[in-house]
Amino acid sequence: MTQRTRPILDVAEELGLDPQAVTTLGTTKAKLDPHAEPPAGDAHGALVLVSAVGPTRFGEGKTTVSVGLADGLRRVGARAALALREPSLGPVFGMKGGGTGGGRAQVVPPDDINLHFTGDLHAISAAHNLLAAMIDTELHFGAKAGTTASGIRPDQVTWPRVLDMNDRALRSVVLDAGGRAERHSRFDITAASEVMATLALSSSLDDLRERLGRTVVGWRDDGTPVTSDDLVATEAMVALLREALRPNLVQSADGTPALVHCGPFANIAHGCSSVLATRLALRHAEVVVTEAGFGFDLGGEKFLHLKAPQADVWPRCVVLVATVRALAHHGGGDLQVGLEHLDRQVANVRSFGLPVVVALNVFADDTEEDLVAIEAHAQGLDAAIARCTAFTDGGSGGVALAAAVREQLRSNDAEPPRRRALYDPAEGVVASLRTLAQRVYGADDVALSERAAHDLARIEAAGFGRLPVCVAKTHLSFTDDPKGGGLARGFTPTVTELRLAAGAGFVVALMGSIFTMPGLPREPAAKNVRVEASGRVRGLMQGG
Repeated sequence: MTQRTRPILDVAEELGLDPQAVTTLGTTKAKLDPHAEPPAGDAHGALVLVSAVGPTRFGEGKTTVSVGLADGLRRVGARAALALREPSLGPVFGMKGGGTGGGRAQVVPPDDINLHFTGDLHAISAAHNLLAAMIDTELHFGAKAGTTASGIRPDQVTWPRVLDMNDRALRSVVLDAGGRAERHSRFDITAASEVMATLALSSSLDDLRERLGRTVVGWRDDGTPVTSDDLVATEAMVALLREALRPNLVQSADGTPALVHCGPFANIAHGCSSVLATRLALRHAEVVVTEAGFGFDLGGEKFLHLKAPQADVWPRCVVLVATVRALAHHGGGDLQVGLEHLDRQVANVRSFGLPVVVALNVFADDTEEDLVAIEAHAQGLDAAIARCTAFTDGGSGGVALAAAVREQLRSNDAEPPRRRALYDPAEGVVASLRTLAQRVYGADDVALSERAAHDLARIEAAGFGRLPVCVAKTHLSFTDDPKGGGLARGFTPTVTELRLAAGAGFVVALMGSIFTMPGLPREPAAKNVRVEASGRVRGLMQGG
């Protein structure tokens, strides 16, 4: 698909950005000065959060709908902008392909964005792995001396290495094999790195420095944590990340400004784009469309419990993306059964006191009968619903959805929704997890494995037992089993491990057999990639 893109300075001008705050990278990309943003709390745009009823392994078009909605809003006269995550090379070459939307509803240039973009993920990987290297350097020389300067125990190092690629062979590794500091460790994908989450949640360079400094990388004999500051690694990490902290500006194929920045996954991380990009967009646009990864039970919940409080923002409306394919899949092939999945997610959104619009993302092989059935069901829930055909029709295919969203925004303009949380972190990690399991997933309770109980005791003893929780679990089911099906009942998910992310400001709770380093599928999308003589890349997107 040939894209006609505007010069990026024209896009910045549409947002009212000072040219001095824009560093162009060619004609289609730019880095923005985060210091150009207003003080926290001064944002005035309306924030629309896009989530989904529940994905399949192939994705159901949440980014496509986000782009189509923003394009539709702009076409009906709203000053709209997007705030999206950066794609990871793991999914790009794995199952889903590119992460820039699809068809005529993409952010552009898709090849650049899907591959190296502005180098942010490489900088995050480098900063994370620098800290890992400094840990092992201390262990190496400490083995000679009989002790380390920081007091870190070799068998209590919790900091892994990262790579922006799906590579299951690196889930368990031996470091310094045969050497004096031999130990077992692992690789995570960069999207699951605490440095990624920390960068995404930071509000300034000073905030980034403070968060990195308190990052816990291991433990001493007395049970006290060892941090990046203890290893004197923080300032070098900040140096590597100083440019990555600046939000990226691109545009949609329709010309809508898009701030694409940071890329944590929603199943194994918090799944939201950066605080800085969101605040900046809200300052300069009438309506900002942002997304949170996977279903509302994962990305949506994490946006509202983790990102929103730290960013001091709150959505005015939630858009739930639904497809015939996803609802039928979660109903075991029966669309009528799968509609109960829609019921659960609409109820989940409303539990936060937020209005909901269902975006029915239309696929070419959908039948009118199925589309009408979903529309009737949503109306029975007293939920607004609109079809979205942005994949095939571009911005015009998002106009109906834009109208439904604008109506919701008008209805609460005088009295916007107030922030509401389902749990109070002060009640402790287990209480928070139990609330999420029961109220969001529909579980009976939550269980902790022996290892998780040990992790919890150490986290609480170190004074971190009242942080919010970030659940890492399968995105394919409300349960902790990827084959758990749609609307499961009578189950108790098991927390297998708790990982402290002190820099990001939460505790990661791994449920079931989730891996923080994904693997490639049997037939990875990488096999479809080809480069033409012109240098254009084909095959990064599904159907491309």
